[in-house]
Amino acid sequence: MSSNVTGKLNQSSSELDLDRPNIEDYLPSGSSIIEPPPGELRLRDLLDISPTLTEAAGAIIDDSFTRCFKSNPPEPWNWNIYLFPLWCFGVVIRYLILFPVRILVLTTGWVIFLSSYIPVHFILKGHEKLRKKLERCLVELICSFFVASWTGVVKYHGPRPSIRPKQVFVANHTSMIDFIILEQMTAFAVIMQKHPGWVGLLQSTILESVGCIWFNRSESKDREIVAKKLRDHVQGADNNPLLIFPEGTCVNNHYTVMFKKGAFELDCTVCPIAIKYNKIFVDAFWNSRKQSFTTHLLQLMTSWAVVCDVWYLEPQHLKPGETAIEFAERVRDIISVRAGLKKVPWDGYLKYSRPSPKHREKKQQGFAESVLRRLEEK
Repeated sequence: MSSNVTGKLNQSSSELDLDRPNIEDYLPSGSSIIEPPPGELRLRDLLDISPTLTEAAGAIIDDSFTRCFKSNPPEPWNWNIYLFPLWCFGVVIRYLILFPVRILVLTTGWVIFLSSYIPVHFILKGHEKLRKKLERCLVELICSFFVASWTGVVKYHGPRPSIRPKQVFVANHTSMIDFIILEQMTAFAVIMQKHPGWVGLLQSTILESVGCIWFNRSESKDREIVAKKLRDHVQGADNNPLLIFPEGTCVNNHYTVMFKKGAFELDCTVCPIAIKYNKIFVDAFWNSRKQSFTTHLLQLMTSWAVVCDVWYLEPQHLKPGETAIEFAERVRDIISVRAGLKKVPWDGYLKYSRPSPKHREKKQQGFAESVLRRLEEK
């Protein structure tokens, strides 16, 4: 719950009375409220002593968790006879001219990529070092074609990442295109959720050549396997830089949710990356629960452009006496400040799960006890 709601919950009852509207003001003239007999329990009394109901009302008014995963629609501007023709002209340009050109660009990119990648992957199997270097360059190339297909305008700040042992890069996460935007500059080995369809096919074939690691949220055993793979990867001097999105889910680029501590327990240097999208042309947030990644790509390819800034920030190290959770929060602070994002104290995985029965029973028991206490007082 947000800080405003928590502050309201801590107010005294006298302070709450000052904010409570006078019901008599809303009654017709001559009407009055019938006062209950002395000692009779009123609904108003129950509301006064029920933190649960106050908490629920606050959640409806200011739900900081749901806001993290909402895509804010753009303000309509084609609202009069003068602007509507301009909007129609823009639709014609975007869908009938830019979109076909972008499809052609992306198709050309795939033809060049596949005609080069397949021979390199199979013919150079005995020359691992050369093969990995060429595959790395080809993955960067196809990612550049993807960015070009959105007319991507990306400004990179700071030194470009280099291949070094015992370092991991962490970034805030808005969409799967975060990976593409970062990958076109440096061939990262990313840790990512396993996806179905054509994205899953690319994950299990092409992206595995750069050392990417996949997991499934529903498989508890995957966590131990992934943790071991991460530790092994960061120790390799020739491995591609490891990229992790510690939020574990896509957030709408207004907020940052809690960072998972796994990336901060590897006993290595953590290099923060801040990504901020400009929503003037399109909202880059991918709501995976409402649209497929293919639909998301089509939305980007029919927009005017994708504009964003990427900051490679100063590497961070675990301080003496600092826990992994504290380290994660410190890095989250750095990324949030640089990208202008608001921090919220939520676990992003709650997006995929419901509250446990124990949590519900605890809330129900607290509510019942508060009502019983008030009944006993009456």
